[in-house]
Amino acid sequence: MAKRANGSRASMLGSWSFLVGLLLAVLLGVGLTGPYAAQMVWAVFLLGIVVGLLNITSTEASAFLTSGTVLVLVSFLGVEVGVFDGVAPMLANILKGILTLFVPATIVVAVRAVFGLARS
Repeated sequence: MAKRANGSRASMLGSWSFLVGLLLAVLLGVGLTGPYAAQMVWAVFLLGIVVGLLNITSTEASAFLTSGTVLVLVSFLGVEVGVFDGVAPMLANILKGILTLFVPATIVVAVRAVFGLARS
């Protein structure tokens, strides 16, 4: 995560967005959302956008894109191939929740990186 000026609002908001988004993604995967599952999916998605906008600096973009892309691809393939169906079906659901957080964050960081490259 980004190391910014001590206590800056954007840094705190980005850090809390990541932590809350990850917690909500796990709760979605475990199935403890009840009738609020659709609203929580949107909340995790929007928190992913906030993480991508506020939490990743331009110097961290390359490392985040590499690790984020690997996480998204491996999680997606694990879920789609059904690797976890027989062993741990709850793990597949947790990975889907984490995908909901990381896909928008990775897209936002990628778009910011492309604009940064186009500027220079």
